[in-house]
Amino acid sequence: MTLAHDVVGDGPSTVLLLHSGVCDRRMWDAQFEALAAAGHRVVRCDLRGFGDSPVDRPHVHADDVAALLDRLGVERAAVVGSSFGGKVALEFAVRHPGRASSLALLCAAAPGQEASPELRAFFGREDALLEADDLPGAVDLNVDFWLGPDAGAEARELVRLMQARAFELQLAAPEEFGPQPADVTDADLATIGVPVLAVTGAHDVADFRAVANRLAGLLPDVRHVELDWAGHLPALERPEETTRLIGDFLSRP
Repeated sequence: MTLAHDVVGDGPSTVLLLHSGVCDRRMWDAQFEALAAAGHRVVRCDLRGFGDSPVDRPHVHADDVAALLDRLGVERAAVVGSSFGGKVALEFAVRHPGRASSLALLCAAAPGQEASPELRAFFGREDALLEADDLPGAVDLNVDFWLGPDAGAEARELVRLMQARAFELQLAAPEEFGPQPADVTDADLATIGVPVLAVTGAHDVADFRAVANRLAGLLPDVRHVELDWAGHLPALERPEETTRLIGDFLSRP
C-alpha cells in the first residue's frame, strides 16, 4: 500500500510534511499551498493508521515514508515533522541516510523518549476513556490537552475530526498490524548531520522542550526556537506565523 498523499508545486526542492499523532495530512492545509508558492514541490501524507491510510499490515513508519518518496521519484527532501511526525522524521533520517536534506521539527517527539509524569497521566486518562468505550471523551481530552491558547474554534474542530479518524482506524486494526520499532538509538541520532530546526511551545508539555535540548546536545547543527505563544501544535494555532518560520528555515543557504 502507498500512503495516501497529496503533491503540489514543481520547484526543484521537495518538502515532505509529516503530521502529528492526533492529526493527519489535513493539519498542513495552511502550509501546503504556501510552501509551494514559495518555490518548493510539497508532499503531505497520511501515515499508516491516520486519515486515508489504513492499517493493513505491520509497518515501520519511516520505511513507509521512504517507499512513498521512491514512488514519487524523490531522492532527497526537506522533512517537516510535527510531534509524532518529528519522531518519524528523525527515524527516517537515520534509517535512510542521505535522503533528508534538513529537518524542521515542531514540538517533536524522539526515539527513546521517556514520558514525564504529566504525560503518563494524560495517557492513563486516555486509556481509561477508551476502555470505557467513551470515544468522544477521549477525543475531547486530546483536543484540550494538545492545543494551545491561541487555537481557534476551527482548529479545535479539525483536530477533533482528525483524532476521531485516527482512533477509528487504529482501534479496528489487529494488534499484530501495529507499528514496529525503528530501533534508533542516541548514537544513531548523532549521525544526523543536516541542519535541524527544533521548535518548541511555551504552553506545551515540558517533555518536548527536553527533546529539543537533547537533540541540541547530540546533533551538530541545531537551531532551537521557543515560541512564547505556542502549545503543542503551532502549525494549527498560528498558521501564518508558523509557515513563515518554516519557510525562512528552508530558504537558508
